[in-house]
Amino acid sequence: MSTQPRRKYPRRAPLAEEAQQSHSQQKIDKLRDFTDSEFAPETSFVKVVKSGPYLIMDDAGDRSFTAGGNGRRKNNKTTGKEAGQFGLQTPNFEGKKGSVKNWRPLSKSADQASTVVSAASYADLWVSLKEATDLVFRGENVRHPFESLYNKVELICVSRQEATVFKDLHMAFKGHISEWMNAIEARSKEVDDQAFLQHVEEQWQDLCRKIKLIRCIFLVLDRTYCLQRSDVPSIWDMGIAMCRQSLMETEESEAKIYAGLLSAVERERNGDQVDRHLLKNVIRMLSDLTLYESRFEEKFIAATKNLYSADSRRLIEESDIPAYLKYVSTRLDQEENRFEAGMGIGYLQISTRKKLIPTVEQELIQAHQTTMIAKGTDLLIDANRSDDMTLMFNLLARTPTGLQELCRAFCEYIKKRGRVIVMDDTPEKDKDKDMVPAMLDLKSKTDDILQHCFRNQSIFKDAAREGFEHFINQRANKPAEMIAKFVDSKLKTGNKEVTEEQLDNLMDRLLILFRYIHGKDVFEAFYKKDLAKRLLLQLSASVDSEKLMLQKLKTECGSAFTARLEGMFRDVENSKEELSGFEQFSGHPSKRTPKASSIDFAASILTHGIWPTYVPSELTLPEEMNMFMDAFQQFYVGRHSGRKLQWLANLGQCRINATYATGKKDFQVSQMQAVVLLLFNDLNDLSFDEIQKATKIETDELKRVMASLSHVRMMVLNKSGAPNVISVHDSFSYNPEFKSKTFRVKINAIQAQETVSPACSLVQ
Repeated sequence: MSTQPRRKYPRRAPLAEEAQQSHSQQKIDKLRDFTDSEFAPETSFVKVVKSGPYLIMDDAGDRSFTAGGNGRRKNNKTTGKEAGQFGLQTPNFEGKKGSVKNWRPLSKSADQASTVVSAASYADLWVSLKEATDLVFRGENVRHPFESLYNKVELICVSRQEATVFKDLHMAFKGHISEWMNAIEARSKEVDDQAFLQHVEEQWQDLCRKIKLIRCIFLVLDRTYCLQRSDVPSIWDMGIAMCRQSLMETEESEAKIYAGLLSAVERERNGDQVDRHLLKNVIRMLSDLTLYESRFEEKFIAATKNLYSADSRRLIEESDIPAYLKYVSTRLDQEENRFEAGMGIGYLQISTRKKLIPTVEQELIQAHQTTMIAKGTDLLIDANRSDDMTLMFNLLARTPTGLQELCRAFCEYIKKRGRVIVMDDTPEKDKDKDMVPAMLDLKSKTDDILQHCFRNQSIFKDAAREGFEHFINQRANKPAEMIAKFVDSKLKTGNKEVTEEQLDNLMDRLLILFRYIHGKDVFEAFYKKDLAKRLLLQLSASVDSEKLMLQKLKTECGSAFTARLEGMFRDVENSKEELSGFEQFSGHPSKRTPKASSIDFAASILTHGIWPTYVPSELTLPEEMNMFMDAFQQFYVGRHSGRKLQWLANLGQCRINATYATGKKDFQVSQMQAVVLLLFNDLNDLSFDEIQKATKIETDELKRVMASLSHVRMMVLNKSGAPNVISVHDSFSYNPEFKSKTFRVKINAIQAQETVSPACSLVQ
């Protein structure tokens, strides 16, 4: 085993390196004579000087230049043997267009100096290059190998004759492209627009292939002379510029290309199938020639504007709004699909979108947005066509003022529909009872539109609020009254239409309407009155529902608004405690008189100033009632010194048991009705004057009481005189033939405030 330390890096095999250099030298010897056409076709590099630099040529025709050899690089600079070796000597031009990565210019060596061509030699070289260029343009096979042609161009460039060869190549290009354009112009007179587009596309593709092939031959010239000088175009740019100039000079051919493209697009817009690949290639040709935006695009936008301007004017008059909206949406989708970035095969340049789409929007939407809104808003909302309404919203959002106009139309729609609900002057009976349900339906409809069609945008929410506030206050006090009565109907006993959850949701919706009312004190007055009736007559369906509604009002309007309403609930609770104490009172009538034990007595103590103002009515009560009232007053005054009770007979309620031949009945009546009915226990017939003297009831109030007891629906009492009129000269008698299917019969009292009631026509 060797005792020598191991090397960190193994030695390079010198024999392999010498073999590689020998092989390269053999290939270089074959390429010494650049005029010799017999060389190894597999050779992929050229060595100009003695040591190792070489040129690599890729299959695509582009060449990447690298340097190799025994020298080393430090900071992109050559050192050692590498300096002054392979490369193309190029002057240091200012304003260079670019640089090739890892390109290293070299100074002339002795060998390079010996290869510099003279003017006569250049002429010989150009003859072969010109011949190859002509053959390529004519589409024929080139006799010399491309490697040989490439090397000749490189030799010319090394000899500093780049400007001369570029000028000669420019002249060759000019002649061939002129011939190419003349052939196209001749063809334009023989075929129609579609066939001409096909021919132009084929010829353009062929020309591009030829220019690329020639560029491969002159690649060294393109990568050195053309690239390093800002005033010299590349070979490709030179060919494109000549094509553009030639096409612009032949106005007939250029116009026919534009006409063919516009005709194809028009046919596609009319529903015909077109060759999108062909259109895409021709438009790319125009883009490469820089004629697309400068010449074609303007004509295309003008044709589009004229087409949609005529179509929109016709369709907006002939079609209904939903059909027109679908037409506009379809057209916009079709135009979006014409771009290369769209779905499918697009053919228009994406840069055209910023001009085309606004033009379509201007002609199809903005020009007719006033008509669309005027004819479509009411129609779509009334018909619940939310999809079409959403479509109209999305289309109008594309214009600067579309949504503002739609917002104003939406507000006007709410005002018109709301005014019909609130200001309905039709003579139908109880029409106002449908006011609140109709307003709730309108609110639900507008909320759905706001959410599903208008994306809950704030400007539309503000418009809806403005519309509701406007129409709901057009009729002073009545909407507030009807909302309070509607709440009363939903909170009363016997309302089994909704569950507690549905009732809670309904209360929230009613409070939204309540917000729009300016005169909230009117609502408070009616709500307090109805709440008092529900509490006193025990008509509330649920105390929890009552308190929940009260809490909602407190949250909405503050504690000052609900202070009195909360006091009414406290009075009801205190009254229950007072009645419990009265049951234990030693002076209770049932403890003194056995007859009083069959009478149930209850009283509600109302704090003055909290409850609605009630005007006391004079009423002569039977002895049994007076006995209970006197005893309770004695109990209450003794319990609360300094307080005074005032009895409100017009608010009292009674239950009376009656016996008929058909069975017993339980009448639920007001205290005044009860006092009148008890008079007929002793007498069968009584006149209006006799009843009034016995009860002390005021004349108008007594007429309402007698109208309710003698109404044809009840007929608890028989009446003389005209059947539809209550007069002071009428007489009344007990009706032994009274019939009712139910045991418990409720006789509604006719209130003085009511103007619409089944019995109103009986009061004179």
